[in-house]
Amino acid sequence: MLHVESFTFNPFSENTYVIYNEEKEAFLIDPGNMPDAETKVLADFIKTKDLKIQNILLTHAHIDHIIGLQWAYDEFKVPVLVHLEEVEILEKAPFTAKNYGFFFPAFKGEIQNIKEGDKLNLGSDAFQIFDVPGHSPGSVAFYNEENEFVISGDALFMMSIGRTDLYKGDYDQLITSIKTKLLTLPESTKVFSGHGESTTIGFEKAHNSFLQ
Repeated sequence: MLHVESFTFNPFSENTYVIYNEEKEAFLIDPGNMPDAETKVLADFIKTKDLKIQNILLTHAHIDHIIGLQWAYDEFKVPVLVHLEEVEILEKAPFTAKNYGFFFPAFKGEIQNIKEGDKLNLGSDAFQIFDVPGHSPGSVAFYNEENEFVISGDALFMMSIGRTDLYKGDYDQLITSIKTKLLTLPESTKVFSGHGESTTIGFEKAHNSFLQ
């Protein structure tokens, strides 16, 4: 059985996730923690649970999802998995941060590219990777069929969708991504989004006005 723990971090109220199994193997997804109090909360949780971080996963590389990335890489010394199309976004992060009024150094660490169809496993649990561009060009979602949940990043929110007015955003592409990749999942699938509350595929099919 997999456990999903969420943390809401930074001024953007971004959701960072830790997924872990009974063997204490874990993925850290979208580390948005800002020094120092938020970092302590995340570090203490991982330490208390005695988790072994296997990889750091990025649904995409917008600044709010990577504020804690350098800390996470330095702390756990594991590769960062991100779509090739997001590398440019990651490299632009220092300039993006400057526009928001804070300093953010360029990330230095091992990056491995992932895409739809690649195999991703946490112990005996398999994750499917879906390409869901539109909010950002290399946005991906991580789906675990057995435990019935998907980490959607900023593609799909409760009764909303990701914004598409940022660099390389595309509204029509995002709607297509959601309808062909996410809404085809079982309606009972729980959706853990990059911001806000969790939801389900069935609820969004019925109530999300962007998807009608």
